[in-house]
Amino acid sequence: MSRPILEVIALNPVDAIAAQAGGADRLELVTDIAADGLTPSRETFAAVRSAVDLPVRVMLRASDGFTAGDAAALDALCEAATALHSEGADEFVLGFLSDDGGVDLEAVTALTEVVGAGAGVDESRWTFHRAIDRAADRDGLRKRLADLPGLDTYLTAGSARGVDDGLPTLLAEAERAGTPGYEPRLMVGGGLRLDHLPALRAGGVDAFHIGGAARPAGWAGPVDAAAVDQWRTALDAPVPVG
Repeated sequence: MSRPILEVIALNPVDAIAAQAGGADRLELVTDIAADGLTPSRETFAAVRSAVDLPVRVMLRASDGFTAGDAAALDALCEAATALHSEGADEFVLGFLSDDGGVDLEAVTALTEVVGAGAGVDESRWTFHRAIDRAADRDGLRKRLADLPGLDTYLTAGSARGVDDGLPTLLAEAERAGTPGYEPRLMVGGGLRLDHLPALRAGGVDAFHIGGAARPAGWAGPVDAAAVDQWRTALDAPVPVG
């Protein structure tokens, strides 16, 4: 297995610099963590992009929850996404559900089209985030998204309640890697702890996402490089056997 990916949530350049110093492989850039992460400004993205040389996945989400809102709200989010793409963003995080818990394919497609997913060699890549953990049918959601270009990651805890509850689902989905609907990488995040790593890594999971775990002082404080390094060291240890 190749070196596991460690993605860290960043709110600003200070977070980004600390995450890189601690050994992160990628950033998820958001604002307003009280709403579980919304779309950052074009200016914030530009500042982070100038501060580090890590890949930066930018959140596309305008409000708390997992619906895209009305047509005007979706248009506004598409405009924000277009501005970020024009600034150089080419990796994104998004995901929307309909009222019945199915995937909102119209909203997802609209956003991926404006950011250039499917444009060819330089197409934007994107993560479908933890909206999957609120979906009425996880497998059905994956099958409906299977043909969308640029989708290379699912960020999931396996359950809306977090990794403790979702661990059996995560391990079952990891076993299906490469089958139809399960080609994108499985990235685990949402209540993830260091003690979850042995079972997940033994089950074939190779991508991990942390937010609060990188901030010993809580969300009021910045990312701590030493905390990120603790995760990097744990992920670089040999994969458990048996």
